[in-house]
Amino acid sequence: MSWKSPVHRALSSAIHRAWPFVQLYGAVGPSHKRAERFAHFGAGSMLAFPPTVVFGEGRISIGDATTIGPYASLSAGMPKFADDRGTPIITIGDRCTLGKGIGIVGHDRIEIGDDIWTGHYCYISDQNHGYSDLNQPIGTQMWSNNPVSIGSESWLGHGAIVLPGAHIGRHTVVAAGAVVTAGAYPDNCVLAGVPAKIVKRL
Repeated sequence: MSWKSPVHRALSSAIHRAWPFVQLYGAVGPSHKRAERFAHFGAGSMLAFPPTVVFGEGRISIGDATTIGPYASLSAGMPKFADDRGTPIITIGDRCTLGKGIGIVGHDRIEIGDDIWTGHYCYISDQNHGYSDLNQPIGTQMWSNNPVSIGSESWLGHGAIVLPGAHIGRHTVVAAGAVVTAGAYPDNCVLAGVPAKIVKRL
């Protein structure tokens, strides 16, 4: 079908007119059936439409007045246990704004505090594959878990990555593109670089 044809133009216009309504009514709020799958889905919170991947909701807790942007990937635990409920593996606090394309992959414990904002396409995980066996593909080697925490009132810039074992203090800035590796980072600082280091104390 030619993009110049009347049918194509009409379909294109219809899709563009409909898409805002699809986004609006496809979003998940606390009163929606999908929200019941979560360990907790707080008042006034929203998971924007469309998500990319969401599973293990029974072990994901979302606080009040938190917004998670579109194309998010949220996963807790292993896929074969996706329907299990229990103590949350991933906890997201109150009044957070998590940007488009965020990825949060938890297997042990990821704790995201209150009033945290992120840019787009940030990634947070508490698990890495092993890689010490040179005779096995890295993807098939057993993984190791190490809990992650991000202190309240912090900001993660566009594309920031938080790796297993990272414990970021309160009111901390993680610069765009920074990779925060395992370790304890103090409150009130700016982290930047690969691997991230303290470049400023507030």
